[in-house]
Amino acid sequence: MSEQFLQLDLLLSQYQQFWRFSPFHLTSLPWADTKLGQHLQQIEPAETERLDQDEVYRRSYFSEFFPELNQCSPFDLTQEKATEHAAVPFWFSRDIKGRKLEQIQTFALQMQQSDLPVLEWCAGKGHLGRWLSFRMLRKVTSLEWQPQLCSEGQQQAEKLKLSQGFIQADVLSEDAAKHLNTEQQIVALHACGDLHIRLLQLASQAGTEQLDIVPCCYHLIATEQYQALSTLAQHSKLGQLNRDELKLAVQAQVTAGERVTRLRQTEVLWRLAYQELYQALQKVTDYRPLSSVPKHWFSGEFSAFAQWAAGQHQWHIPTDTQWDYYLQLGQQRHLLVQKMQLVRSLFRPLLEQWLVLDRALFLQQQGYQVQIKQFCDYQLTPRNLLISACKPDQQ
Repeated sequence: MSEQFLQLDLLLSQYQQFWRFSPFHLTSLPWADTKLGQHLQQIEPAETERLDQDEVYRRSYFSEFFPELNQCSPFDLTQEKATEHAAVPFWFSRDIKGRKLEQIQTFALQMQQSDLPVLEWCAGKGHLGRWLSFRMLRKVTSLEWQPQLCSEGQQQAEKLKLSQGFIQADVLSEDAAKHLNTEQQIVALHACGDLHIRLLQLASQAGTEQLDIVPCCYHLIATEQYQALSTLAQHSKLGQLNRDELKLAVQAQVTAGERVTRLRQTEVLWRLAYQELYQALQKVTDYRPLSSVPKHWFSGEFSAFAQWAAGQHQWHIPTDTQWDYYLQLGQQRHLLVQKMQLVRSLFRPLLEQWLVLDRALFLQQQGYQVQIKQFCDYQLTPRNLLISACKPDQQ
């Protein structure tokens, strides 16, 4: 893993000019006068869409500019038997949305198998813990900070007569450590940022016997800069990563429904169109970010969204504004951003692997034996990297 980390670190630092920037802040290609820039300018919109949706094709398409990227070995994809997914009673799955149930089932098959008591970290309603208790007869303690979710999860467990209990706790608090001990298996499926970092730190301090963690949302951290965990990452050629750079690691999207895809594209277009309007009328060149906004905004009119955005930035848009003109400028800017994102996205999997290896190497330093694997296919969830760690002297 050390060798793999150093290879990734070298590539990410060697090519950092191609991914360590925000396309929304730029009004022209940063490499316009290079062969890559000329190549990007000639790509038609239809080809841009195909490149955006197909990661393998995208890597091949740009291989003449970044040949080393094809030499990086991703973590192995575990080929579980499809027949191993047991039939699920309707009463179990009725409140588990979308692909979540299949993710839970696959995670349960790929995690370390043992008879240890399970601690489910950041459990929500405890869907994963409920499955482990129901299907694998494991004793589960589900840790969750929202009282309402604890209450709903406990009611479900009692209704099904499962060996699952809930504890309402803030895992970031000082007393969270009291819930961890040596003879445990801790599981966390898609725990975000500081939540899973806290788990790694507390579990290693407690000497917890087994850990099975799928990290998510690396950018959701309290600090402005990422605090590397392992010694190798602390001495990285990259220096410190900021939140925007960390966000690149989770920007991959699997195929979404037509409506969701359309709303997502409209949102990006309107944000860029508003940026063109703001910079023109305010006579500034600085990019002004906007907070997240409910998706229903993007089913209405651009003018309404722009008025809301102007309110956020505390200025008023003239009533005679030519909305269609700024939408056209936004469309041009959108195509430019898409082309920059194509290049940045080539480095997305490398950055995610770098971050996962940082966590795995940290656990190695604490005396764990560690394995990383793709626990499911990328189409089931892009966050499919499972870190399994165990204490060798306790096996």
